[in-house]
Formats: sequence, C-alpha cells, structure tokens
Amino acid sequence: MNLNGVGIWSSPLRYGDPGEAAEAAAELDELGFTALWIPDVGGPVLDSVANLLGATKKSVIATGILNMWMHEPGDVAAAHARLTGEHGDRFLLGLGISHAPLIDAQEAGRYRKPLATTKAFLDGLDDAAQPVPADSRVLAALGPKMLDLAAERSRGAHPYLVTPSHTAIAREALGTGPLLAPEQTAILTTDREEARSIGTKWLRGYLAMPNYANNLRRLGFTDEDLETVSDKLFDAIIVWGDESAVLGRITEHRDAGADHVCVQVLADDLRALPREQWRRLADALR
Repeated sequence: MNLNGVGIWSSPLRYGDPGEAAEAAAELDELGFTALWIPDVGGPVLDSVANLLGATKKSVIATGILNMWMHEPGDVAAAHARLTGEHGDRFLLGLGISHAPLIDAQEAGRYRKPLATTKAFLDGLDDAAQPVPADSRVLAALGPKMLDLAAERSRGAHPYLVTPSHTAIAREALGTGPLLAPEQTAILTTDREEARSIGTKWLRGYLAMPNYANNLRRLGFTDEDLETVSDKLFDAIIVWGDESAVLGRITEHRDAGADHVCVQVLADDLRALPREQWRRLADALR
C-alpha cells in the first residue's frame, strides 16, 4: 500500500454523483495522487469505497474517516476483507470518533468515553471472523491519548483541520515508525477576499465542533480567533494562493514529519468536483 506523496481529500467524491465521482477518481489516479480520502457523515460509505476502488488502479482509497458510531465493527471487517480481495491492498480504513454535537443530535447522551469507544471498536475489528490488520487502518487522532492509541493499534494517524505545528507535535507523539497523514485545506486563488468568501463559512462549521476547537486552543489560538475566524487562524488552517503556495504548505508538513499529505481543494461550489484545480495541483507536483 503506497502511502507516500500527496493525496486528495474530497467530500464530492463521496457525496456527489457516483458516475461522476468514478470518472474523477480515475483521472486522479492517472494524475499520480497516491490516495483518495472520503468522509463519512452518514450513508453507505463502503459503497463509495467500492465505487472508487473499481474506478482506480493504483491509488489507495481511504476513509477520512469512517464514523465509528454509525457502523458495526464486524460488518466493517467483512467489507474490508471483501474489497481487499477484489481490489488488492488499496483500502485504508480511517476510523474516527466524530463529535458530540453530531452524534447527540440523533440520540442525546450517546457520545461518551471516546477513547474507550475507539478501543472497543478496534477490539471488534481484531476479533472479527476476518480481522482488519492494524497496518490497514489509521485513526483520526488530534490529542495525545488518541495519538498514542494510533501508534499502538493502527498504522498511524490522520489528523484533520491541522497546521504544520500540529504535525510536528503528532510526529513526536507517534515516534518514527507510524504513518502520519494530515489533511491540508487549500484554495487556489491569490485574492484574499475570494479565499475568505469560499472558506470562512466552511471553516465556521468545523470550529463549532469541540474536538477541533479544543485542538486549536492547544495550538495557541484564542477564543477570539475561533469566534471571529481571525486572519491568523484562517491562514494557518487554509493555505490560499497559487500552486507554489500550496506546495510550500505541503513541504512544511513534510518537514514537520508528515509521510503523506492529503489536500482538500475548496472551490466556489463546495459540492462540485474541482477537477481543474486538481489538474493544476498535479501539474505543479510533477
């Protein structure tokens, strides 16, 4: 499973038209992106994994992340075994504990003991009839305890909504062996006003989630930064500019200890596949 280089993190690959997603995935595969990451906030995510695996030949297809509250470990393990058998070792199972506001909105008080719940889910994957190997899964880890668990019981960590400074912290926590694959959001425009127009509302949605907000506070951002989406915070989380600016931020993550960086490109229509921007990024990476 090749997890070097640069990948693409994309919600439209998961929630857009399956035919268009498959066509775009095939192009991304040919463009040389080593992994395609998709989220899970409900719905048949494993069907989307199968769709993308079927459309590609080389790229790893990764969940970023599969929501542990929405699936049973035995079912996930069986699907992982089936898809790996059909497509080879190209399915990376990214697992995450999600956020209390999302889970409790469906059932008040359900979200509790995130670390213990994660351990129990991993136990279920290990005890399944066809276990998911530890090196075929990663954890969405931000804080020290989850990073420790990622190092102990998975291939490594997939931190989301982070900065290169967090990548350095995560690398120190994980040690030299485990995979570190942070997500990096990017907007290909040199106009700050346009970047703000595209990214501010998107970012506010994530800042309302306690796990992300608390992690950013640990990195030194203030409540005022979070409430106003300050330029300091915006620029730290979202790299905007031309292709060289995006490549520079990727290099910062690598210098801080990342093995693989997955870039999430935002465009005017967040629901559309930003294929032109992906092509520009691929050309710049060559």
